[in-house]
Amino acid sequence: MIIQQIINAISLGGVYALLALGLAIVFSIVGLINFAHGELMTVSGYALLGSLFMGVPFPAAVIVAICTGALAAVAMERVAFRPMRGASVTSLLLTSFAVSSLLKVFFQNGVSARPQPVAMPDWMTGAFSIGSLTIGVGPAISISISILALISLELFLKRSVTGTAMRAAAEDFNVVRLMGIPASRIIATAFLLSGLLAGIASMLWIAQRASVDPLMGFTPVLKAFIAAVVGGLGSLRGAVAGGFLLGIIEVLLQATLPPELAPYRDAIVLSGVIVVLLVRPNGLIPAVTAQRS
Repeated sequence: MIIQQIINAISLGGVYALLALGLAIVFSIVGLINFAHGELMTVSGYALLGSLFMGVPFPAAVIVAICTGALAAVAMERVAFRPMRGASVTSLLLTSFAVSSLLKVFFQNGVSARPQPVAMPDWMTGAFSIGSLTIGVGPAISISISILALISLELFLKRSVTGTAMRAAAEDFNVVRLMGIPASRIIATAFLLSGLLAGIASMLWIAQRASVDPLMGFTPVLKAFIAAVVGGLGSLRGAVAGGFLLGIIEVLLQATLPPELAPYRDAIVLSGVIVVLLVRPNGLIPAVTAQRS
């Protein structure tokens, strides 16, 4: 049972880590907390649903959905955030809320306010055994894809020229611009990566729920924001650590809390977040340019 709960915790933590990392990438470069990040999950979810409805094979539909999330993130940056470049943090925050609300209303009125079922392949609902341990195919895929995506992003940021420029921009954006690197390209790449991560997280989330609805991205992105703050807002390693930590705590509380305290799980988690921030205001792994404000 302990091993099974650890698997569930890593599976959930991987989703939170992917989302928190997407938030942290944009924040580290632009200084924007993009609360429309959850709607990128929703866009990817409906892209998957539409692709399956048109008869696209499931693996190809997943690729289309992830790419749609990435393109939606780039379009969001170009249409909504680029004209606001140089504006105050408050203006950017209000813009992200406006984009989030508009997309929610669009999906609720243009598609459906009710959850739409997604037909998952039979092989994803099965399980396999390792000795006396039974592991679901879904959690195993979730863990594998999360770890693969995180490693791939780490390699991209460290080995590629664009990744190096993005890491430099996270530390001192003005110096990067003085070196002749186009700011628009760096920011667009940051949004593209955040959209890719949101699309992957959306597929893993749908694999657990087997449905899509206009509000599907709200709760996981809210938890991912909490994870990013706990890990150290703007710190990529902190976002990953915070995501996995939050997933582990949630699953362990769900498994150990008595029935009468189970409804207070989120409150207990948030109380723990407050304690962590009181001890380490900049998070567990603060960013190089972390500011307490």
